Amino acid sequence: MVSVRAPAVAGQFYPDDPRKLRAMVGELLAAVAGAGSVPKAIIAPHAGYVYSGPIAASAYARLRPARGTIARVVLLGPAHRLGFGGLALSSADYFETPLGRVPVDREAVAQLSDLPQVQVLDSAHAREHSLEVHLPFLQEVLGAFTLVPLVVGDATPEEVSEVLERLWGGPETLIVISSDLSHYHDYATAREMDRATSRAIERLRYEDISYDAACGRNPVSGLLHLARRRGLKAQMLDLRNSGDTAGTRDSVVGYGAYAIE
Repeated sequence: MVSVRAPAVAGQFYPDDPRKLRAMVGELLAAVAGAGSVPKAIIAPHAGYVYSGPIAASAYARLRPARGTIARVVLLGPAHRLGFGGLALSSADYFETPLGRVPVDREAVAQLSDLPQVQVLDSAHAREHSLEVHLPFLQEVLGAFTLVPLVVGDATPEEVSEVLERLWGGPETLIVISSDLSHYHDYATAREMDRATSRAIERLRYEDISYDAACGRNPVSGLLHLARRRGLKAQMLDLRNSGDTAGTRDSVVGYGAYAIE
């Protein structure tokens, strides 16, 4: 029997009507030039599209030339609704959005079966938005691909890095790390905090990123740990907050987009 992880935040974080969703994602992508080489990994935010969509689009636009090349996406995001140790896989065969179903790459998942920090934990995925909101962007930019979905709980940079190393692959594999930046500070404070976090990301200095600086600190740190070991570079593509996009400026959430290549 086929198991499907149904969308949990369609109609809240993004439109649940396929036509409206496709149009919205298309408009966000069209507003970005997207020049530059295709990165091996991206870091992008996961808030509602009216807030973080323009920033996320700056990363996804860089993937346009890779349609037909990227066949597998390893997607990591932080746990918001359940506390647990390590990284959580899903038992689902497909992840569904209003744009269709994305098959889970069971062969890739099997490569993680002997890692003690990885477990199958469907409750971590059931209501989690940090992975889901990226899927419509990926569907529109890449077309067909398989997915390795991992919600990250309490995990060290080394534990996350080990998982990414197993699945690194070649140009057929894209790594996507889901993270917002600072939360609920005034506009000026958030800008200062987020600039410092952005500098740390660009320098691959995961040690300088605190938990209150990025909600996806754990998956981000794992990627930066591996990128530093592999001699890669990180480039900031966009850095804004909800006060720049669709919110007030008295209490904002920060968003950054980065390419690692």
